[in-house]
Amino acid sequence: MADKVDADPVLGSYRSYGSYNELTLNPSGPVFEGTGKLNPFAVPAMREALNYLLDREYIAQEIMGGLATPRWLPFNTASTDYVRLADVARQLEIKYAYNLDTAKEIFATELEKLGATMEDGKWMYEGEPVEIIVLIRNEDERQLIGDYVASQLEAIGFTCTRDYKAAADASPIWMRGNPGDGKFHIYTGGWVTTAVPRNLADNFSYFYTARGLGVPLWAAYAPAEEFDKLAERIENNDFTTMEERTAMLAEALELALKDSVRVWLVDRASITPHRVEMQTAYDLYGAVYGTPLWAYTIRYVDQVGGEMTVATASILTEPWNPIAGTNWIYDQMPIRATGDFGLIGDPYTGLALPNRIERAEVVVQEGVPVTKTLDWLTLDFAPSIEVPADAWADWDAEKQQFITVGEKSSEPVTAKTKTTVYYPADITSTLKWHDGSSFSVADVVMGMIMTFDRAKEASAIYDESAVPDLDSLLTSLKGFKIVSTEPLVIETYSDSAFLDAEDIVNTWFPAFSFGEGSWHVLGLGGLVEAAGQAAFSAAKADANEIEWLSMISGPTLDSLKAQLDIAAGEAHIPYAPTLGEYVTAEDAAERWSNLSDFYSTYGHFWIGTGPYYLERAYPVEGTVVLQRFADHPDPATRWDRFGQAAIAVAEVTGESRVTIGEEAAFEVAVTFDDAPYPQADIEQVKYLLFDATGELAASGEAEAVSDGLWGVTLDGETTGKLESGSNRIEVVVVSELVAVPTFASMQFVTAP
Repeated sequence: MADKVDADPVLGSYRSYGSYNELTLNPSGPVFEGTGKLNPFAVPAMREALNYLLDREYIAQEIMGGLATPRWLPFNTASTDYVRLADVARQLEIKYAYNLDTAKEIFATELEKLGATMEDGKWMYEGEPVEIIVLIRNEDERQLIGDYVASQLEAIGFTCTRDYKAAADASPIWMRGNPGDGKFHIYTGGWVTTAVPRNLADNFSYFYTARGLGVPLWAAYAPAEEFDKLAERIENNDFTTMEERTAMLAEALELALKDSVRVWLVDRASITPHRVEMQTAYDLYGAVYGTPLWAYTIRYVDQVGGEMTVATASILTEPWNPIAGTNWIYDQMPIRATGDFGLIGDPYTGLALPNRIERAEVVVQEGVPVTKTLDWLTLDFAPSIEVPADAWADWDAEKQQFITVGEKSSEPVTAKTKTTVYYPADITSTLKWHDGSSFSVADVVMGMIMTFDRAKEASAIYDESAVPDLDSLLTSLKGFKIVSTEPLVIETYSDSAFLDAEDIVNTWFPAFSFGEGSWHVLGLGGLVEAAGQAAFSAAKADANEIEWLSMISGPTLDSLKAQLDIAAGEAHIPYAPTLGEYVTAEDAAERWSNLSDFYSTYGHFWIGTGPYYLERAYPVEGTVVLQRFADHPDPATRWDRFGQAAIAVAEVTGESRVTIGEEAAFEVAVTFDDAPYPQADIEQVKYLLFDATGELAASGEAEAVSDGLWGVTLDGETTGKLESGSNRIEVVVVSELVAVPTFASMQFVTAP
């Protein structure tokens, strides 16, 4: 496809590096409750063994046509964290390289422990073949991946059922279904890191623990206690030096492969084709659909306005609601266009940029490794940071009031970080919801409430699946305080400290993981859930056998409309003991009236403050129609500075034949657009030396020579440890301008 796009004069393309494929394994068992059949992947050793069974080079080259890189780890290969751990990563990749005999041996040992036997080349359990159900997505290369995986399993004695399904049909089985029902063993997963990541450390918690997603499959994850605690510490940035962080990540990478509820396969080099007459911002990881900036920048080159058609692999896969709705990237693309954000990630570096806030101040406890890059915030350090007693620290769902720090703890409370966020003074007059309502402090406070309320048993909308997230949050969040409402100023105290000060800033802008939410729409959804008619999350909906709340289509619209009529009649204020301080009866009446008019016009309840509003969703046709929101406050040129990303090109040259025990020199040429890459814009050039057996023999940093030129010198002691044969030197170039590193290598021969 890439060749066809490049050859077509009416098409251009955007390149991105955040897509990847993996196998999601079902850990329930070892005997499924629903079928009584054996599930080998309930045993960590057999999940681990699957790594040896799969030839990732074959997948990358043959199935992906060379547009992929083999992957073994929860870190994207083209990422800063991978570079930091490159020596550890490469050793693990070598350890877990394709080895059919090792896989076969481990499976045999573990299956026999469970009582399975090998009969006529087939594994049997209680008189029946050991069946592996491979749930295979059939819209893309994952069909070929699934067939390959099934064939490999069959080659070592399993009986495989290939269950081909599209996204909408597969999701109720692997994500929403009870894993104990035994309807799948392996799912061919595909993911997108939707924005350039500055820190991938939370991947351990997200992909391997119940804290990741509030769905039944994640609830079944039970990692070893050592791994679980380490993942949570890493997620909360519980370290004091970069060296400690590196050691923690190295240990977690090993434990992740031991656990292997996910078996990583490849990182993909993706292209997004587009007509040459249009342009838009794109993210180096998430492509066009990964960054909200696409909606702020999309346009025709030679005309103002017009219509565009955007094709995606899927749409309206799952229900839309801001709290726990669809997580599919193809749904999130239009969702992000309808919403706004306190901060937006730079699509090239991943650094947070101010969008709906004006500025921020960050104070960090001395000794915590944090740096600042951009000038929209300040960074200072203090010996200690005390949390004010009147700051909010928790939530009383019965009284519907926040619990202060002083009420929660009789002792002084300290934090590692303090952030103070300043909103623009005119935000409540310039920022509008799509139903015409003005943005207010109440929208922010409602977002704060929703962070806590659903995880409290006394709440009318208690959801067990929300508990792990809140429990994890409360291990780091120490308090937050609205210092002023005009202008809005919010302080946040936390023990969670990121490497970049920009990432520490919590704006409390009401943009949730699955969409933006106003106080009245969230309150309306809460009324429907409290009435037992639907639930925000899939987990609760399935457990209670009710609808998963959708605000754009389906049967829950009738429930929302019925509750809207009641709320409008009463000028209802949700969580009145707290929200009532920020919403008057007149405010409430106006909001409900605006929403009623919006629903009458558009037939749904999806509103945001973003540059586009949802005109209509057509689930049967698989189409959504977005229209420009005329009242959006930003000029169309605000984000125009994002043009071509300065991704480096690297080439390694040097001696092709090296005498063992003598010095060897290599040069690394680094360019962009055929010009030398400025030395000031290069963060690091790292080298890795692999010997003739494929083992890592040495590593270090190259030395800067001049713009675009770096040198690597291997001394006689280093080459003296090499055996005769073919060796390889790899370099990794890390730029300050883009977060995607560049890799290059060359082979050389050693001899006495």
